[in-house]
Amino acid sequence: MQIDALKIYCDVVRLHSFSRGAEANHVLQAAASLTVQRLEKHLGVTLIDRGCRPWKPTREGQIFYEGCREVLERYFNLESEVRGQQVAADTVVRVAAIYSVNLREISRCVHRFNELRPQVRVELEFLHPSRVCERVLNDEVELGILSFPDGRRNLEVIPWRSEPMVVACHPQHRLAGKKKIAVKQLAREPFVGFEAELVIRKKIDGFLRQHGVTPKVMLTFDNIEAVKRAVEVGSGVAILPRPTLEHELRTKALAAVPFSGQSFVRPLGIVYRRGRQIYPNTRAFIELLQAGGVCPRGKEMVKS
Repeated sequence: MQIDALKIYCDVVRLHSFSRGAEANHVLQAAASLTVQRLEKHLGVTLIDRGCRPWKPTREGQIFYEGCREVLERYFNLESEVRGQQVAADTVVRVAAIYSVNLREISRCVHRFNELRPQVRVELEFLHPSRVCERVLNDEVELGILSFPDGRRNLEVIPWRSEPMVVACHPQHRLAGKKKIAVKQLAREPFVGFEAELVIRKKIDGFLRQHGVTPKVMLTFDNIEAVKRAVEVGSGVAILPRPTLEHELRTKALAAVPFSGQSFVRPLGIVYRRGRQIYPNTRAFIELLQAGGVCPRGKEMVKS
């Protein structure tokens, strides 16, 4: 069996598509399908169940995929060491982030990284938190950016930043003019919240319960932008990370009031699949994110 065949098989399974797997390896779809068939013949087992829609790997196919993934990572790492240069696997850094990450800051980091390493491309997409985890675990991206990342199964977490949580309200709301408020002042307020299954909703509810407040949730959404729009039209107040309100505060569409005497923050973390090899360019992008787009002292990247 050749490394190319194993890579084609892994890409087909990882991307859940023969056509996309073929495209990732610059071959025709028919060639990718034939490669998988030859692997099945060689192993004497069925790797992909084509009888269901959508198709999925068989039990043997999933075991083979996990094993091949480790083999490929070790091979490309070894090849890189022997050649003393970057391999093709490290020329694209794919990142999936939750919608509410600070777009301006992360875009600045991507732009700076492209200036420093023009031979490397960063592919950035914004997704629902569950989809971020899914794409990281399926090796569809190298890195994910999540809020409250600890405790996620099979994910390694690199701390990135912590953002203070504040009360977001309409500028004419009775709380808008206050410098700080106590959590108990929210006891009778209508809330615009997040959907119940989201981690951020559970963290907010837990924080309120610690202070004897049961939120009166009027509307729920799965993303911060929708929550902000509902607060703008007076549907209620919300508890949100302050950096996500920069535009609304600048245009005076919303007011943000911090809590008095209580620390409540949203941690953001950079995650990757446990056991995954982190290549030099990916590691360099992580370091640039942690430094806020400025190269850490003594670690200035060399333009290539």
